[in-house]
Amino acid sequence: MNVRAEAGFTGLDNAKLVVSVTIIVAGIVAFYYFAAYSLLLRVIALLLLAGGAVAIALTSQPGRQLWRFATDVRMEVRKVVWPTRQETIQTTLIVVVMVFLIGVLLWLFDMVLMAVLRFLTGQGG
Repeated sequence: MNVRAEAGFTGLDNAKLVVSVTIIVAGIVAFYYFAAYSLLLRVIALLLLAGGAVAIALTSQPGRQLWRFATDVRMEVRKVVWPTRQETIQTTLIVVVMVFLIGVLLWLFDMVLMAVLRFLTGQGG
């Protein structure tokens, strides 16, 4: 069993996260402020700022925990036994056929109830 001591966030970690959010907000504001410039240049600048903000955020304790979580998730996804193409097609066809059959049964049930209702209320021809 792997036991890790969870350390609290320090003031430096909080400052890094605040700086990261500030960089992203400033990038978004600049993106719209410089609307006269090329869209390509603005998108590239925004992506660079966002990448820098993410890099700063990943150096904090919460960022390291998030990165560790992402690597653990990736490792678990590799362990999953995914269905084959044939199994996927067969399952999809079964679902489509069952939805069609249930739809037809509900339609027939509705028609019977409507006929009974018309008979009881005397609205039928």
